[in-house]
Amino acid sequence: MGDSMAQGFKNGGIYRTDLSFPALLARSMGSTVQFDQPSFSAQAGIPINIEILIRGLAEKYGDEISLRNSLPAAREMYRTLSRIKSYWDGHLKSLQVDQPTPYHNQAIWGFSISDTMLINDQYSRDYIANMRPRYSVFNVLPDNAMYTTARLVLNPSFSTKTENNTMLNNVDLLQNDGGIENLIVCIGHNNIVGAVTKLRIDFSDENDLNNYYSERKCTVFRPEHFREELRTLYSHVSRMNVKNVFVPTIPYVTIPPATRGVNKNGQSSNGGYFDYYARFWIWDEDFDPEKHPHLTKDNAILLDQIVDQYNEIIRRLAEEFDFSVVPVARYVKAAARRRHPKLHIEPYPPEFIEALKRNNKTNYLVNENGYPRISTDYLRLDDKTGRLDRGGIFSLDGLHPTTIGYGLIANMYRMNMEKRGVRFDHPFDWDYVIENETLVTDPPPLMHDLRKLLRFLAMTGQERLTFFGKNVLETLLETFSSRPELD
Repeated sequence: MGDSMAQGFKNGGIYRTDLSFPALLARSMGSTVQFDQPSFSAQAGIPINIEILIRGLAEKYGDEISLRNSLPAAREMYRTLSRIKSYWDGHLKSLQVDQPTPYHNQAIWGFSISDTMLINDQYSRDYIANMRPRYSVFNVLPDNAMYTTARLVLNPSFSTKTENNTMLNNVDLLQNDGGIENLIVCIGHNNIVGAVTKLRIDFSDENDLNNYYSERKCTVFRPEHFREELRTLYSHVSRMNVKNVFVPTIPYVTIPPATRGVNKNGQSSNGGYFDYYARFWIWDEDFDPEKHPHLTKDNAILLDQIVDQYNEIIRRLAEEFDFSVVPVARYVKAAARRRHPKLHIEPYPPEFIEALKRNNKTNYLVNENGYPRISTDYLRLDDKTGRLDRGGIFSLDGLHPTTIGYGLIANMYRMNMEKRGVRFDHPFDWDYVIENETLVTDPPPLMHDLRKLLRFLAMTGQERLTFFGKNVLETLLETFSSRPELD
């Protein structure tokens, strides 16, 4: 149970749930292990799949979006996104699925702690019907996509018998049928991620506590509020018939490349922090603090300090309830090359490095010292070869992992689970993980000129005025915020 990290969200949408880290763990447990999960493969996912989108553009317009073809490409993107929106808004066919029992993966992207105990199908259905965003007619992302996703996870058959079941209720139903051996509770990221998606720090107050997603006005939960909601959730879970509960620490939200660190006068990072944190599609030399939304170094330090407090709360509550803590934050920090260039913690298991070397499409990513050349940077290609130059851990939305990133997370969980006596029948299949990360094994040609591609997707020119009411990338980031814009 949990949020986008447990559901397998990447590249701006939920698509291949079979590549989520819980699914990868279940895969290595053996063929007799049943792990039911929803499918969102239709239309390449919801609300958007940036990788599939740019591959489709490349098929029609070649390896470059130029002044000559930008308007036709924008028309094509508009048509594609309109079709995706129509499907997930239910205009092309019913989204109902015959699934009589709750899925084993109950995670839903966008959920914060209280949402696991509050949001159900009935609430989501009513919200979709009554609270349509007042976007321009040119808006091309599915309306209220998180709530559509919630309906398809919590009550996919749209049954009146289970329309009031929350995520926690569904987990309770599963444990009533003989108990649960291993439960992952991956939650808490969205209690602070709004600060980097909105580039604004608005602290929670009492009205945000135990309130619905749409009613909260904050982007950051105060640690005391985070503790209160997490204690409530952990208390519910502790009363269930569950043998092992695994909870992760939360990585610093300033590490993912959804924000781009920029220093004054182009200087290098000092002390692990940058002077400004702007949108990832704003290049260093283009950034103007008087013009572009941003966080400051002091903001970033404050957010990291809050995450440190969150993680201390997680550790203390986990000890109180005898849950096992998976140190995800420590490994993500170790992989942050731009942020922590001198931090010497090994985040990559030897088996992963060997799998990179075995694959003819990735063996160049291991240097002469046997160290992988992947990082937490936004994905970049080499100008000459068109192969990966940096990145590989985070996907094209700048917030969520690639399949390789999820594989690394799964490996952390596996090590922790084995310490608790959990049995795995098979070695972790790194070959499968790497082969299924096509951003790394077969980078989209349009990524060759990343700056031009991101400017196109951000719709900074004529094509935005002609076809789109809002910047596609910015609208996508708003979707991850605690409170979506309704203007």
